[in-house]
Amino acid sequence: MTNSSTASYYLTGHMAPVPDEIDVAGLEVTGALPPELSGRYLRNGPNPKPGEDPGHWFMGHGMIHGIRIHDGRAEWYRNRWVRTGQFEGRERFADGRFDLTVGSANTHVMSHAGRIYALVESSLPYELTPELETVGPCDFGGKLTTGMTAHPKEHPATGDLHFFGYGFLPPYLTYHRLSAAGRLEVSVEIPVRGATMNHDFAITEHHALFLDQPMTFQMELLATGMPFGWDDSYGTRIGVMPLDRPGEVTWFDVAPCYVFHVGNAHEDAAGRIVLEAPRHGPADAIAMWGAVAGRGATGRPGDDGTGLSQLHRWTLDPATGAVTEERVDDRGVEFPTLDDRLTGRRNRHLYTRADAGDDVAVVKYDTVTGASTEHVLGPDVVLGEAEFVPSTAPDRAEDDGWLMAIVSRRDGSASRLLVLDASDVAAAPVATVRLPRPVPTGFHGSWIPD
Repeated sequence: MTNSSTASYYLTGHMAPVPDEIDVAGLEVTGALPPELSGRYLRNGPNPKPGEDPGHWFMGHGMIHGIRIHDGRAEWYRNRWVRTGQFEGRERFADGRFDLTVGSANTHVMSHAGRIYALVESSLPYELTPELETVGPCDFGGKLTTGMTAHPKEHPATGDLHFFGYGFLPPYLTYHRLSAAGRLEVSVEIPVRGATMNHDFAITEHHALFLDQPMTFQMELLATGMPFGWDDSYGTRIGVMPLDRPGEVTWFDVAPCYVFHVGNAHEDAAGRIVLEAPRHGPADAIAMWGAVAGRGATGRPGDDGTGLSQLHRWTLDPATGAVTEERVDDRGVEFPTLDDRLTGRRNRHLYTRADAGDDVAVVKYDTVTGASTEHVLGPDVVLGEAEFVPSTAPDRAEDDGWLMAIVSRRDGSASRLLVLDASDVAAAPVATVRLPRPVPTGFHGSWIPD
C-alpha cells in the first residue's frame, strides 16, 4: 500500500491500489445473508500495477473485485485485473489509427445475453468469465466501431441493450442497439456540435435521452491524462430520440450544468418526459473536475465540500418545446441506482450515495412524496455505489430487496460488503461481509444472479 505524502492522492489511503490478485474462500459474515441470494457481486475500479502512476485517477487498469454469495454464505472473494491492451502495454495509436482494444476497462461491470463485460467509455467492452478471467475484447462480430459507454441501458420490455459511443473526431456521438440475444442491430450517428465528455444517458419506454454538455475536449489538456475542461460557450442540451426512429433527435436547451450519472427517466400521462439525475452547476462542475484531476484544494472530490451534485428533475414537453427544472434535494449525492426492471419507467424509489460534511450515507428517495431516508455510516469510512438487488418473491414491491455496497475505512486499512434492507434503509445492516483485503475506492458494480 502506498502511503508516501508525495504520492498522487489516488495512490494513497482508501484509494491505494492493491499489488496482486488473490482468492480467499469462506468469508466472515456478521448478521445473516438472505438465503435466496445466489450469485456474484462484482465491482470495478482503477488499480494501477505496483510502481505505476497513470497520471489520473480515471486512467488506472480495471480491476474486478468479486464476492460469491450462496445459501446464506459468502463463499469466496477474488480480484482480477482486466487484461486489456493497455494492461499489456500496447500503444493506443497503432499504424496511424486509434486501437479500440487499448483501454482501461475500469468503470463498470455488467451482464447481457449471458455474457459479462468490463466497460470503459474510451474503448471496446472486455468479456470476462464468471470467475473473472479475461476472455478478450468484444466488437460484436466486427460491427462495433466506437467505444461503448460504461452505462448501457437494458429495456425491460424488449431486453434490448441501448448504448452509445463518443470520440474526439467525427462522428462525435453514435447510438447503438444490441438485441436481447446480443447482436448489434443499429448504429446511427447523433449529430452534436463538438467533442464532449458523454458519460451517461437515459431511456424511456419509447425514447433515448442524450446529454450534450460543456465538458469539452481540449487539446491543451491532453498532457494531464484527461483532456476535458469546462467551456462556458458550449451550453447544455438534452436530446430526445424516438427509439423507433434512430437518429431523429429533438434538442431542449437547459441551464448550463454537468451530469455524470443519470437516475432514471420516464414518460408521464401527459406525454412529457421526466428525467432525474444529480446535477453539477457550472462552479461545482469546475471544482469537481479540478478535484478528480488532482487540481482542487485537497485533490480529493468533495473533501472540501466543493464539486458535489444535487438531485434535480427536468420535465421536457415534446409538444411545446418547454422545459422545467427543479432541485429535488439540497444534499450532495452521486451514484444513483434503482430497481432495473423500472429502467425507463415510472419508479418510486431511487438510491444514492450522499456526502454530508465528513459523514457518508446511503439515501433512499421516494420520488412520489419527496420523502427521503438515510443510513448514515459516519466520518471514518468511504462508501461506494449502493446496488439494488431484487427479491425473488412473486409480485414483490418495488423496494423488496437489498442494497449492496463496498465500504472501506478512510485510511485504507479494511473493507467490507454492506447489505441493507432496501425497504428499511435506516435499519441496522442485514449483514456485512468482512473482505480479506482493503478494496480501493472504485466506480460501479452489479449483482449477477446465478
